[in-house]
Amino acid sequence: MISSSIPDYRSEQRQQIASASPASMMRGMARRLAKRAAQMISVTLMLPLAALSGFGRFAMIFQLFAHTVALAPGLPGDYLRVAYYFMTLTKCPLHSRVSFGSFFAQSSVTIEKDVYIGAYCVIAGCHVGERTQIGSHAQIFGGGNQHARDGSGRLLPADPRAFSTISIGEDCWIGASATVMANVGLGSTIGAGAVVTRAIPSHVIAAGVPARVIRERT
Repeated sequence: MISSSIPDYRSEQRQQIASASPASMMRGMARRLAKRAAQMISVTLMLPLAALSGFGRFAMIFQLFAHTVALAPGLPGDYLRVAYYFMTLTKCPLHSRVSFGSFFAQSSVTIEKDVYIGAYCVIAGCHVGERTQIGSHAQIFGGGNQHARDGSGRLLPADPRAFSTISIGEDCWIGASATVMANVGLGSTIGAGAVVTRAIPSHVIAAGVPARVIRERT
């Protein structure tokens, strides 16, 4: 038998549903239906672009359309971008948001649900956990060893084999204009303008160039 001191959350949920007015329930249902319809329309519109890119397999065509949909304005643009990436990234649920000017440089990206990406972000190979929010102008690269030099010190072309996949945990906040080149643990905050060159543990606040842990997050 369950102790009476333990809350019955199912009972509370039933009470909340029962106490909701029919008008508010209808408005909520209408909003959900409208959002679902917008998602389906966006997927339909983006399907030809996704197909031409081989659903993300043809890198040059994928990037061409990624740059194109990045410039779609307003809320319709947010729906179009997510729909395109829903079909071309390794994973990108429709219940995410990619704001104006932001694009993915590689299709080998995993985005979990309820992720928010602000405006003018550039994102390469990474895994972003649920409910993480990324501020405007942030950049996430596939590691920090992308450009080597030859014996005379000249820069060599980027070697995709040197790229790595950056992991950003659930419930993180990546501040505006931050640059992330190493893993970020779940529930951590990266300050605006920080440059993450070494792994950041979970549940901390890190800031600076290079980013350092300044305190634990309570």
